[in-house]
Amino acid sequence: MNLESVDSGQITFNGEIIAGPDSKITFPYGDIQIVIQDPRSSLDPRMSIRQIIEEPLKFLSQEKRSTLGSSENILKLIRAVGLREEHLDRKPHQFSGGQRQRVAIARALVTQPKLVVLDEPTSALDISVQAQVINLLKSLQKEFGLTYLFISHNMGVVKYLCDRIGVLNQGKLVEVATNDEIFNRPTHEYTKKLLSSVPTMFQER
Repeated sequence: MNLESVDSGQITFNGEIIAGPDSKITFPYGDIQIVIQDPRSSLDPRMSIRQIIEEPLKFLSQEKRSTLGSSENILKLIRAVGLREEHLDRKPHQFSGGQRQRVAIARALVTQPKLVVLDEPTSALDISVQAQVINLLKSLQKEFGLTYLFISHNMGVVKYLCDRIGVLNQGKLVEVATNDEIFNRPTHEYTKKLLSSVPTMFQER
């Protein structure tokens, strides 16, 4: 997302280089969106909810901005995340943490992205709200045909939401496998230690 400069290496997406030391590389903002951990810091308090949702469209062509930014499409998104039309003219401080994260999710979906990066999207929320947001993400994935890159230390949520899992240890990818393989037949020692440290309810008996 160009949040950090790249010193070496490259990141490719759909066969195209999207990040690397070359500053001339153009990042495909319309194809990749992100939902970060704390919705309070990701939403501009001066903007209305409508303005926040429309913000990513500025990276797209005029034609796409007109289509995706239509009142009909914005209303569809706000309803899809469980909010109402009257919420569009309010400011972030008028919402709960869970509602603000729903706004952040709607903002991420407005460009019709091919990939949504979810960086600990529920860890800043109350326990009672976390399950609601996770279930929302799962239903949106089915409704819009979304691909998620879900970053989390919560193995219970990972097991519930993810199809394929990559395990990181000190910044290195040590194992990549299906959900079933990771939780029932892990091969790397770090993965085994990670699973042994979480409640057994997240593991198959």
